[in-house]
Amino acid sequence: MSSQPAGENLDWQHGTSPSAPGELRGRRPPSSYLEVRDLRIHFPTDDGLVKAVDGLSFSLERGKTLGIVGESGSGKSVTSLGIMGLHRGPADVSGEVWLDGEELITADPEHVRRLRGQKMAMIFQDPLSSLHPQYTVGAQIVEAYRVHNDVSKAVALRRAIEMLDRVGIPEAASRAQDYPHQFSGGMRQRVMIAMSLSCDPQLLIADEPTTALDVTVQAQILDLIQDLQQEFGSAVLIITHDLGVVAELADDVLVMYAGRAVEHAPVTEIFESPEHPYTWGLLSSMPRMDHERLDRLVPITGTPPSLISVPTGCAFHPRCPYCDLTGGRSTTEVPQLRPTGPRHEVACHLEPERRRQIWRDEVKGRL
Repeated sequence: MSSQPAGENLDWQHGTSPSAPGELRGRRPPSSYLEVRDLRIHFPTDDGLVKAVDGLSFSLERGKTLGIVGESGSGKSVTSLGIMGLHRGPADVSGEVWLDGEELITADPEHVRRLRGQKMAMIFQDPLSSLHPQYTVGAQIVEAYRVHNDVSKAVALRRAIEMLDRVGIPEAASRAQDYPHQFSGGMRQRVMIAMSLSCDPQLLIADEPTTALDVTVQAQILDLIQDLQQEFGSAVLIITHDLGVVAELADDVLVMYAGRAVEHAPVTEIFESPEHPYTWGLLSSMPRMDHERLDRLVPITGTPPSLISVPTGCAFHPRCPYCDLTGGRSTTEVPQLRPTGPRHEVACHLEPERRRQIWRDEVKGRL
């Protein structure tokens, strides 16, 4: 998996810059099942333009899991809705989203709608509000299945019961006749997973799949997603603010801040040798169980910026304790994602060796 600096549209075939904007339209991207290139999602408001996602690029292969992490308001969920084509109204969406060789941003909305559920599916953050309260869970899975498969209601019901059983709901045949309010939070999340996977999609997006669940149920849901991914061979995109979820599931991690990617690396490197000060802050504020902590958790100072008036230069610089070490570049120049090692990219003006020194000498010992 790899990502490129925002705005640097490289030719899919030869790695060269296209001669004109839009030259990549219609071409088939590389072998990755999902390719997101320079995605921008802006919302005009009375107060100004909200740049919720502002030049995001990444890729995801079948059978792999990418975790997207960051504080609330960093653009994680907006990204997932953009991939699914679910933004409506005044949203201004640009860039490229390639799914199995098809570009979705410029595709016909009706065609994208047909792809939802069939090639890509989403587990939403709140299953209670995502399920219709006046229909049984079985009826809702039947409806989702029949949209993409020309089968009878009886065949679709058998599929619904099969999926409910597969996600661990006991007495699936009778529970299919129950309504969402008759299920616990963890069971409703299992229903959502069953519905999402009923058509065997090759891309599964899970937006905060364990929010508001107790720790035991969280672990069960994560194990379930992992088991079903191995069974279906799906590409999985996990949207979360919980680094523990990322450590459990992800192969690679994309760290977002103020609508942009600030670090992208294999999960082991994010935990063992991160290089962006924002990533250090996320790790410092996370409880660790693998060794004794002598000091209190260290929160990131300040608050996330307004996406209407993002700070100039590096958006993180007002909260970064190391911005004075960049010779003023942090306040004037937007850092781009640049390789700092095999499959490891960082958007930071600090020199790579300086970042590593700070990590070794100052930050690592606090975690």
